[in-house]
Amino acid sequence: MAFLADALSRIKPSATIVLTQKARDLKAQGRDVISLSVGEPDFDTPENIKNAAIEAIRRGETKYTPVSGIPQLREAIVRKFKRENELDYKPSQIIVGTGGKHVIYNALLATLNPGDEVIIPSPYWVSYPEIVALCGGTPITVDTRMDKGFKLQAEDLERAITPKTKWVLLNSPSNPSGAAYSWDEMKAVTDVLMRHPHVWLLTDDMYEHLVYGDFKFVTPAQVEPSLYDRTLTMNGVSKAYAMTGWRIGYAGGPDVLIKAMDMVQGQQTSGTSSISQWAAVEALDGPQGHLDVFKKAFQERRDLIVSMLNQTSGLSCPTPEGAFYVYPSLAPLIGKTAPSGKVLETDEDFVLELLATEGVATVHGSSFGSGPNFRVSYATSNANLEEAGLRIQRFVNSLR
Repeated sequence: MAFLADALSRIKPSATIVLTQKARDLKAQGRDVISLSVGEPDFDTPENIKNAAIEAIRRGETKYTPVSGIPQLREAIVRKFKRENELDYKPSQIIVGTGGKHVIYNALLATLNPGDEVIIPSPYWVSYPEIVALCGGTPITVDTRMDKGFKLQAEDLERAITPKTKWVLLNSPSNPSGAAYSWDEMKAVTDVLMRHPHVWLLTDDMYEHLVYGDFKFVTPAQVEPSLYDRTLTMNGVSKAYAMTGWRIGYAGGPDVLIKAMDMVQGQQTSGTSSISQWAAVEALDGPQGHLDVFKKAFQERRDLIVSMLNQTSGLSCPTPEGAFYVYPSLAPLIGKTAPSGKVLETDEDFVLELLATEGVATVHGSSFGSGPNFRVSYATSNANLEEAGLRIQRFVNSLR
């Protein structure tokens, strides 16, 4: 009898975590490494949010909380959904988890049976198919194309839906591509789902506030209110509020689903950190001025790295609408030889040789289900991005 569960054979480690750790290890050895692999804002949590946490500690808000979250936070989330997304939820329709990943896991664990299919557009966040597999479902990936902005096309979604389809998992703006759906693009997707009433929609809106220029964020149940009763709208405070380590994700959805997720979470983690929850109340209800500061900086960084990558022979990088990632193609470089003598047969070979040769950590596109590409996170300083861009250009120019 094997000691480890068979379920582990269905999943693989997170490539983003693996590459980030490789970069840390090289730094510990004294190497000059620029990490563009981590999906984490380099900004500090705003002071008003930190102060709210300190005040909560001083008030003694240090006990267990209700599984679904403290009432004050669930009410703040209700206000946020109404104010920003035109969605009406009751506090009983809200659940708070230990990060967005936890919320997604609980939703799928509460709903998937063996054989149930979950449609995931590719490229996707590395954890989506692994969570589906761990929960006993079958991930069904639908490829998107760079010339279509890495966005799911209605006809491709239509073809992918079967009687076994239980969920479509949609992320806008996207990790890893930064692609975000306009109202019309989202409407094309929701129109398909209206024709398939057995399919539910899980929308990951974690990067909602990080969109640039004149782009307007929309969430599916806002675009098509008739999907409200079979949509789980997931969000969190990690990216827009620079609160990754606070571990707060949340979602709004139908009562029957939220109650099921509450039951799962009650036997899993119970309520998340009380102090983090009070900080999240301030994040959602407090001043929002930092968002414009973050967006301005991220847009400048996006434009800088896109320009440098597109000036590099063999790379092609579209300009994304949101998040803080770009997803350039390196197709013409496959088959070339690195200075080490290694032939680049895959995009993973490319990112490993780039890290070893120039000390720039990125993540290979095949780990996101679509390549040959690589993901660059521009959640770092302009100076780091410029130096990293020069190193990438130097590495590519050294290929033979």
